[in-house]
Amino acid sequence: MTIMKTLQVLIADDHSIVREGLKLLLEAQPDLTVVGEASRGEEACRMAEELRPDVIVMDVSMPGLGGAGATKRLQENCPEVKVLALSAYEDEVYVRQLLAAGASGYVLKRTAAGEIARAIRVVADGGLYLDPFVASKVANSPIKGRPGARGSDALSEREREVLRFTARGFTNKEIANLLGVSIKTVETYKARLSRKLDLHSRADTVRYALAQGWLQNESVNS
Repeated sequence: MTIMKTLQVLIADDHSIVREGLKLLLEAQPDLTVVGEASRGEEACRMAEELRPDVIVMDVSMPGLGGAGATKRLQENCPEVKVLALSAYEDEVYVRQLLAAGASGYVLKRTAAGEIARAIRVVADGGLYLDPFVASKVANSPIKGRPGARGSDALSEREREVLRFTARGFTNKEIANLLGVSIKTVETYKARLSRKLDLHSRADTVRYALAQGWLQNESVNS
């Protein structure tokens, strides 16, 4: 008999009615449990350090330390905790901001509860999740300010693999293990990617991979 792992979730949103509704919806899932609620970014960071949840569902817009700032701080203090951004904003700029800060996913508040639960599972498993609506916007958005960026034909097959894994949120160590190479080798490939494509953040990498169609059938929509 397979024992289902229960994922621990922390909800951070400044509206109590949103927190309460999301908690009820998530706890109806057999593999999800809400271990805490925060109304501000600072509180979310403090609780994450204490509780060490698997995933934080982070509202993008909160008073004080907002979602992007809180996500960046969590990446520094609790890098093992995954962040799923929850937002009413559909603009591509917000998606890029949260991904650059270290979020592993971006889901809209209007999304059905079942889809939010699926997004939590994806990011907890080390994948990347983008709401299908914003994913199409990011994929169709040109990489601005990147006149030196070249097409995927400039990349070797191994460089493409490293780029895909990076876009999906894998660490250098995880990529090295998957490809059977050293961490130093992975770092070398990333340096080459930066030179060839002029992509200097995870947000740029995700947008490029989406534009190439490399993530459409992977964890972005899975």
